[in-house]
Parts: sequence; C-alpha cells; structure tokens
Amino acid sequence: MISADSTFGAVLSTILLIAVIAFTMTARRLSPAVVAVPAAVLVLTLGSARWPDARDELAFMAPTIGFLAAMLVVADVCARTGVFAWVGSLMSRWSRDSPNRLLRIVFAAAAIVTAILSLDATVVLLTPLAVDTARRIGARVAPVGYASAHLANSASTLMPVSNLTNLIAFSATGLTFLGFTATMAAPWVVAILVEYFIFRVFFARDLGVRPAPAEVAGDSEPDDPRPPRWTLTCLALLLIGFLVAEPLDIPLVGVATVGAVLMAVPSLVSTPRAGTVRLIRAANIPFLAFVAALGVVILPVRDGPLGDAVATLIPSGTGFFALLAVAALAAVLANLLNNLPATLLLVPLVAHQPTLVLAVLLGVNIGPNLAYFGSLATLLWRDVMHRQALPPPSRRYLQLGLLSVPPTLLAAVVALWISVQLN
Repeated sequence: MISADSTFGAVLSTILLIAVIAFTMTARRLSPAVVAVPAAVLVLTLGSARWPDARDELAFMAPTIGFLAAMLVVADVCARTGVFAWVGSLMSRWSRDSPNRLLRIVFAAAAIVTAILSLDATVVLLTPLAVDTARRIGARVAPVGYASAHLANSASTLMPVSNLTNLIAFSATGLTFLGFTATMAAPWVVAILVEYFIFRVFFARDLGVRPAPAEVAGDSEPDDPRPPRWTLTCLALLLIGFLVAEPLDIPLVGVATVGAVLMAVPSLVSTPRAGTVRLIRAANIPFLAFVAALGVVILPVRDGPLGDAVATLIPSGTGFFALLAVAALAAVLANLLNNLPATLLLVPLVAHQPTLVLAVLLGVNIGPNLAYFGSLATLLWRDVMHRQALPPPSRRYLQLGLLSVPPTLLAAVVALWISVQLN
C-alpha cells in the first residue's frame, strides 16, 4: 500500500490530480469522468486514500451533487422553454442601439443569471444572446462577450446555488441560505461595480465605435417572444423555497429536486418518454461522477505534503489581513489547480473558521478571471466564443485579468470584512 505521507505516494497523488485537471482542460468531446473515475479507483486501490475516508467524503458531497443535478435540470428547462430567448429580446429592446447601455444590461443580466441559475447558464446560454444582440445593433462584440465570462465567475459569490464551489463550502460556513446570501451581498455588489468600471476603461475604444447603419446585421427585427410564465413562476417559487427551507428543516436538495420536477411537468405530461430522457440528460450524470471522483482524488493530496504546505500559509485569525491572505491564496491555487480542486483542498483546512471559508470563496470565484484554466466555466466560455467565430485572444484575456482581478478581489474582501463586522 502506498501512503499519501510517503514521498512516492505524495508524488503519485499529485500527478494523478494534475492528469485529471489537464484532461479536463483539454478534452472537448469526452467527459472528464473518463479520467477522474479511474484515478479515484487507483488512489483507493493503492491505499493513498482510505476507503472509510472516501465514504465520508462522498457522503458529505452527496447532497451537493444531488443539488447540482437538480439545478442543471432547472437551467435546461429555462433554456428549452424560452427564458433566455425572452431575456435576449429584452436586452435588444432596452439597449436602444447603444453599446454602453448594452454593456450595462449584459452586466445586470449576467449577474442575475449567475446568481440564480449558476455560472454555467451564463456562459452557455447568455453569452450567445449577448453576442447576437451586439451584432444586431452594430456594436463591438468584445465588451459584452468578455463581460459574460467575467461575471460568470465574479458574480457567482451571492448564493450557495450560484457556483459549485459555493455548494461544496456552504455547510462549512455554518450559515443558513439567507444568512449566506446576506453576508455575501455586499462583496457581490462591490465586485460587479468594480468590474464594470474596469470594463468601461479597458474597452473604451470598442464602446466608442458606432458603425454606419449599413453595417448593422439583420434586415428586420424578430417578433419578441412571450415570457414563459410557467417556468418563470416556478423559478420564483424555487427561490422562495430556498429561503424558507432551512427554518422549516427541509434539505435544500429536496427543494431543488421538487422545483426541477415541477418545472419539467409540462414536458413530462406532453411527451412522457422523451421528457424523461431529456430530464436524465440534463442532469449530466457523467459530470456528477466527475465531481464525486475529484473529491476522492483530492484526498491524498490534501492529507499529504502539499496539503500540509498549504495549511502553513493559512493565518490563524479572522481579521481583514487574514481574509485578504486567504482570498489571495485561494485565487492563486484556483489558477494553478483550477478552482474546483482548489476549493476541495482549502475548505477543510479553514473549516474551523467559517469567515475564512467565505474568503476562500471570493478567491476561487473571482480569481479565475485571471486565466482561462482558472475555472471550468471559463474554459467552456472559450469554446462558446469559438463557436460564435470569435476566438478570444489569450493575451487580451490575460491583460484584462491582470487589470481586473487584484482590485476586484481586494474590494470584495473589504466588503466581506465590513459585512462580517456588521453581522
């Protein structure tokens, strides 16, 4: 058996983690579970991770994985029933052919969609709408395209449902759903405002370009789609359910599951078999398996020398500089390891101080705006932009990240520190 404390065990477990991350970043057609699941089996078989520890980790993650599955279904139903098409029509109408006004609308829409439906919905569903709207009014695409990527990360700090990283860390914060949201509201608002100011400066030239009428794409405006009332009503009830669930001692995963099924009822009634198949596909079981396997693969890394080294960097207090240090450490690890492994590594190390858990979330959510590989959502966004025939230059993305991440993270930590002092 190969212990995670041994030199060989530490090297092997780190190599396996890097292999999983590398495959996740480069694979296009295959699920990352193809590598993550065998890697998890290998570390258990070799003894780098103990079976009881793996059972405990999976039991801890089970509600999070179930919740994630339900929210994936919710996002899929929203897309199929026309929620995003309706949002796109509103963006086009409210922009009134103004690039600056469109940027403000995309910021608001991306922040709300990310907070309620998670960052993946913003990347996959809102990005094409923002790009199409910019083309339709004749505006430069880059500002709204990059906005959807940045807001998918930095606006994912508001609710436990906004990001998988939040879901993983939620129980360690010791907060209720409403308490978490209230505490993170100030950092969320501040991060969005700082990002918006930086975007106005960075993309000033793009936003100032007004093409001639002949350059505007499209011969006629499409009819505005009707709002999908059933889906929007269910979505509102789902959010209310999240707020009242914990006082009533109802698990969030139960509320999310009921909400997902309720939203899918029209499809299940009209076409039972096809509707059920769509429901299962939307839950994305391979991705759920990847998340579970990654939780096992990270165990020997967390319990080995790397985890010990990271633990020595974590301050003991919960003052402002301690929060800033932990958030910065989380941002660095997110860009080195990807934010999901970074969360799985850091949260157990700071779980004794719930305030530090919140600082970790600021780091792993805002930090990935620095580079493509910081989060799965950013990698997915790059693919979406390629499909839109708008491959984003790596240099420009890095320049924007270097300009935006430090001040945004600093401002969000200041807001978190003030929020914690007031609560």
